[in-house]
Amino acid sequence: MTLKEIFTVLPQYALPHHALSGLMSKLTHCQNKTWKNLFIKSIVNLYGVNMNEAKYQNLEHYASFNDFFTRELQDGVRPIAAAADAIACPADGAISQAGQISNGRIFQAKGHDYTALELLGGDAERAQAFANGSFATIYLSPKDYHRLHMPLAGALTEMVHIPGRLFSVNNTTVGSVPNLFARNERVACLFDTEAGPMALILVGAIFVSSVETVWHGVVTPPSISAPRTWRYGDNAPTFEKGAEMGRFNMGSTIIVLFGKDKTTWHEDLSAGKAVRLGQAIGRTLG
Repeated sequence: MTLKEIFTVLPQYALPHHALSGLMSKLTHCQNKTWKNLFIKSIVNLYGVNMNEAKYQNLEHYASFNDFFTRELQDGVRPIAAAADAIACPADGAISQAGQISNGRIFQAKGHDYTALELLGGDAERAQAFANGSFATIYLSPKDYHRLHMPLAGALTEMVHIPGRLFSVNNTTVGSVPNLFARNERVACLFDTEAGPMALILVGAIFVSSVETVWHGVVTPPSISAPRTWRYGDNAPTFEKGAEMGRFNMGSTIIVLFGKDKTTWHEDLSAGKAVRLGQAIGRTLG
């Protein structure tokens, strides 16, 4: 490990991840006007947040920092890829990795990988649907829009809240902590789509105060010691391509999974590529 990796990563093993994230939740939901305006202005200036895209550009509109962080965008600023076979990017951010699931393993970074079985909570049947399929991992930075949307139209079949740590998901930590995405707390949402099974995994991270979905509301917190599962039957929620499905209250990572021979990613979908919600990042096959 480099000195930067040592000083950035090693202290995280000892940190009380969930306690720190709980404290951050209180700070980000604080409605003290002076505090929340200072916090918002600091992030806007530090990260270069484009407020011209926001539905509400006046910072006084936001009751708390979290209201700002999960802000809506103006209509039309993120057009959804219209082609019938287009896979729409589910979030603003940058590609961490994208490719094929090989022998059940998903590439993380720098020689690290993890299994789809681990990522999806240890259920073999759940993981089998994505054997030799494809994946894309998208990192959302603090400047990005933090609502998540559907890459394809689909019906929700299952949601699983999987316990874990809350390591940072920045590039340095992802490149240094083995099995990071399968170690962090996460919410896996599984859908039936025209391209077969699709999973959207919302990965928590340090200071991510909560993860929520539009059909359930806040899923985490609470922190848990064993997975929680919700299965949806005949009245399962259905979503059009581009519809909002969830959000991060503070930033993190979303992982998209498809089954074998069902989709292909665009050739330029490489690590580090900036992406925007709604743009075509691949297409369905057959």
